[in-house]
Amino acid sequence: MKKILKKLRSRMAFNIIGSMVMILVIFGIVVSTIGYFGFSNAFKNEYTVSTYHMADTASVLVNGDHIDEYLDGKETEEYALTAKRLDVYCKRMSVSLIYVIKVDTTDYGRFVSVFNCVDNSVDDSSYTPWELGHKRDTTNDEYREKYQALYDKEADYETIYRTHTTDGQHPHITTMVPIKDAQENVTAILCMQRPVREIKEATRAFLLRIALYTFLLAVVISVFIALYVRKQVVDPIRKVSKEATRFAKENTKGKSFGEISSFEDVTNLSASIEKMERDMVNYVENLTALTSEKERIGTELALATRIQTAMLPHEFPPFPDRTEFDIFASMNPAKEVGGDFYDFFMIDDDHLALAVADVSGKGIPAALFMMISKVILQSCAMLGESAAQTLTRMNEAICAKNPEEMFVTVWLGILEISTGKLTAANAGHEYPALRRADGRFELFKDKHGFVIGGMEGMRYKEYELMLQPGDKLFLYTDGVPEATDADDRLFSTDRMIDALNKDPAASPEQILRNVREAVDDFVKDAEQFDDLTMLCMEYKEKKHG
Repeated sequence: MKKILKKLRSRMAFNIIGSMVMILVIFGIVVSTIGYFGFSNAFKNEYTVSTYHMADTASVLVNGDHIDEYLDGKETEEYALTAKRLDVYCKRMSVSLIYVIKVDTTDYGRFVSVFNCVDNSVDDSSYTPWELGHKRDTTNDEYREKYQALYDKEADYETIYRTHTTDGQHPHITTMVPIKDAQENVTAILCMQRPVREIKEATRAFLLRIALYTFLLAVVISVFIALYVRKQVVDPIRKVSKEATRFAKENTKGKSFGEISSFEDVTNLSASIEKMERDMVNYVENLTALTSEKERIGTELALATRIQTAMLPHEFPPFPDRTEFDIFASMNPAKEVGGDFYDFFMIDDDHLALAVADVSGKGIPAALFMMISKVILQSCAMLGESAAQTLTRMNEAICAKNPEEMFVTVWLGILEISTGKLTAANAGHEYPALRRADGRFELFKDKHGFVIGGMEGMRYKEYELMLQPGDKLFLYTDGVPEATDADDRLFSTDRMIDALNKDPAASPEQILRNVREAVDDFVKDAEQFDDLTMLCMEYKEKKHG
């Protein structure tokens, strides 16, 4: 009888545990498959956007007005300097190739090389740099169509993925952006080739983690079920077995199972309860300690949030006695603290500085770099120099001590209140949106300079806008157009412009509220991925006196 019960006990435990493990394995496979495709698509989209921004930034280094002169052997000093900067950028960004080509627009079947930077160490490649003027046939119809789309201005950029090794080339992404001259004509194409091994490595690591977690979960649940089966099934059957053995030896009627809770059983139960109580006390103590630590961290983060908020102008209207303009701004970090910032301040009685910036990275490191950048920017601007000179000084100050090689994009404008003249410079930041009086908001595609902190010795260019009473200027960070919904769709610049034009005559505060409501309606319950920072300034009247 005892052997039969023992075999039955083992078989039941094995069947229950085996069934649960099988369910967990199937669940793990399903979750891995779903997660793999979702993770791969999200990573690929992020790779596409980030590579485009890298290529777009690199295009700033090339003068589109001198492409033909380069091919004719002119502008040699400028050509050498541009080639050097492209080569430095290629190595710093860890990309395999950066090359600029002029395409034969008769059939887009041929092109000639202008610049060619190679870093074979990035992906164990064996590319040979093309010389200036090297001619080559277009690889295939896919490239031909994308060249034509860029020259015809049908797209801001084009992307080609090669996910398999072909002709000795490792998997890579090639992003193409147009090089334009001063008349906005496309004179060449900049191509950036970036290895995509990170995508495969990330997805491989993702699958390994899922497999590991599934295995650990199966082990933990198996142990838990084994203990549970022993307590709920095995022990009662063992007691029944002891009573059956006693009955076989003594052949007398024993106590009913209603009295199975004897003194010894109560003692064991009492001991179990005591153990449970000890475990529960330890658990509560551990939970209390963990809660206290979490509260401490939360308190410190709340303090950091208040400090960062206090660093930004947050009282509106900021200049109650000034009727010539109206300003409103907001910054909503993705985490407790963020890396975006806005600022506005009076340089003197007739000059107002406006700035919006976006620091690389997120969280506390970005917040610290943000505070430093804000202080440096304001200090440089208060010297009374132009917007371009201010950004140049700011870049020199940050590059001098930047061991983590962080960078910040900045749009800076200085408004001469008495005339409405706005002098601005852009260091790799988003295009501003401008609305003329009685008109609609439109993107103002200004010339981008290099990011602040990215490279020493950079010089920045500035431009002028004449504002008339009623004109509005809207500044923002990439967290607005790149806000994503649950399906990883971008809010986009077009939707932002539509939100601005919902009520273009509204006050700056209402305009920001309209944009934020549009973003919230679009992303719904999706987690905020990046900081959302916006600033709107309305020029109301010229200063008199």
